[in-house]
Parts: sequence; C-alpha cells; structure tokens
Amino acid sequence: MKIAVDAMGGDHGPEVVVGGAVTAVRELGASVVLVGDGGVIEAELGRLGAQGHPAIEIRHASQVVGMAETPSHALRRKRDSSLRVAAELVRDGKAAAFVTAGNTGAAMAISMFVIGVLRGIDRPAIATVLPNLKRFTVLLDVGANVDPKPWHLFQFAVMGHVYARDILGIENPRVGLLSVGAEEGKGTELTRETYEQLKESSLNFLGNVEGRDIYNGHCDVVVTDGFTGNVALKISESLAEMLGAMIREELMRDVRSKVGAALAQPAFHRFKKRVDYTEMGGAPLLGIDGAAIVCHGASPSKAIRNAVRVASEWAKAGLNEHIKAALEAEVAHGGREGSHE
Repeated sequence: MKIAVDAMGGDHGPEVVVGGAVTAVRELGASVVLVGDGGVIEAELGRLGAQGHPAIEIRHASQVVGMAETPSHALRRKRDSSLRVAAELVRDGKAAAFVTAGNTGAAMAISMFVIGVLRGIDRPAIATVLPNLKRFTVLLDVGANVDPKPWHLFQFAVMGHVYARDILGIENPRVGLLSVGAEEGKGTELTRETYEQLKESSLNFLGNVEGRDIYNGHCDVVVTDGFTGNVALKISESLAEMLGAMIREELMRDVRSKVGAALAQPAFHRFKKRVDYTEMGGAPLLGIDGAAIVCHGASPSKAIRNAVRVASEWAKAGLNEHIKAALEAEVAHGGREGSHE
C-alpha cells in the first residue's frame, strides 16, 4: 500500500517533508511515492542515506502550489503541481492516499475535482482530532464549508461518527452539535434545523453541546460549520502553546521550581505528548472518494511521519466504504439523504 506525499508542500519544503516520509518508511514500514522536483527529492534522499530504498518511489512534478495561491488558480494554472499529481495517483489507483502540508484550500479543491466525492456526500469536510480529558474528540468541519446547510452538517456527523469508530477505536461514538447552549431550542436557524435531523437519526446523538464539551470528554464527535470550527481550532492551538510557555516560565522562576521541574519531567513529557498536534499528523479530508491528510503548513517531520501512518490506517480500515454504508443506513432509518445540491 503506497502513500503519495507532496514533497514540495508546507512552509519548510522538501527537507522536512522528505525527512518525515523517510522516517515513516524506516519506523513504520510504509511505502511512499514522493511527488515533486525529482532532483531536489533525490538530493534530500541522498542526505538522509535513503537513495534507492525499495519502499520509496519518486514521481516528478514540475510545479508547486504556493501557500497564498487561490484554489481556482491552482486548478487552472498548476496542472503539473506536486499536489495535483499526488491526487491523481490516488484517483488512478497508484496510491491509497496522499499527504500534503501545502495549501489547504487548494488541497480540498483539487481533491474534489480530481478524485471526486463519495456517493451521498454533497460537500467534503475537514476534520481534526483534539485531545480531551478522557481520549480524543473529532471536530468537523474546521474550514472547508463556512456556510453549510443542515443536511451538510448531518453528513458531517455521519462521517465523524465513522472516523471516530474506525480510526480512533471509539465504540458507538457520542455525537454533539456545537451551539451556544445545551437546550434543544438554542442556537441559529442552522443548528436548530440540524438538531431536528440528528435527533431522528440512529447516531448516538447527545444534542447540543458547548465549546467546553470539546475538551471535557463529554462527547467524541463535535459537528459545526467550517467558520466556527476553524476559529475553535485556532484557539485550541494557541491555547496549547500559551499553556506550555507559561508552565516553562513558572518552572524556571527559581531554584525550588527548577528542582520540582526535574522531578516532574516524566509527567511533563506525557502532558506534552497528549497535547502535541503532530501526534495525529494532520486533518483528514472526509467525504472525498479517496483518502487525503492535510498537515499544518509549519509541520515538522514528526507530523509528516504520523500523517503517513494515519493515511495508511484510513485506507486499511476501508473508511470510505463504511461511510457510504452508514449514510445508506441513515436513509433507510429515515434520516436525510445526500445529494441535495
């Protein structure tokens, strides 16, 4: 099973991306196709002592999608970009999934145009996995759809349910709808209409949840629109950074604190691992007729390595077939059918 990796995407370029892919090959036994400037990739592999590795293939692509480029420009003018070629490998069955740390909007647009969407899905969603007090919470959408309809959120809930069950191993995941209060009538017209649809579904729907429920372990899947979800995600990232900085500052304040810090080092390592976004690699693009993981632009090699791992797990789990089956089951149950657009 090969995973295509956009070697040119991200803020740090091929050095970090190729390094992460090579680590995935060496530590996880993965097989990868590195897509991008062949000469640059060869040089990086040489630096890492990985030239000629049987599990590493190179696919040359002459163009790169910039982080500031619009999705439409990437589609029209960058037909030989590393991002597009990686998606084409998935479409053509030459790779089981692709990983990129490049332009998120372009990755979504190219995925929809080149790979297509699953039957029954109107719009794909970007999901993210956040730590909570008990295990993890799947939050979606976090940026793909800023103005969705109720049936889009319904489909997001089904996809999030399947992802939490199949990839995170959570049995019968609890699904919540992000709102301004737990009461049924709270929220916007969008959330109220979505609530009615989810209430009639066979999902383990808890009802409305608040922002704190993303982190307290009350639910396993939180569904919202892409605008709200993206704001929540960015707050989460900055809060984790701030807490880490504050803890380090306080521990270095005086001699007694430094001694305590030394004694508590194992606990701090465990804490860091729990809140480290690189552990999950990146955000899955749920709803496309393939598998794709989009990493943060500033991702280190560790995140790329773990993104390859998650992409492999997605493909091995047959996630897309399970999503289609779950949607069909909801239609049979009386839930909302897809393809409304």
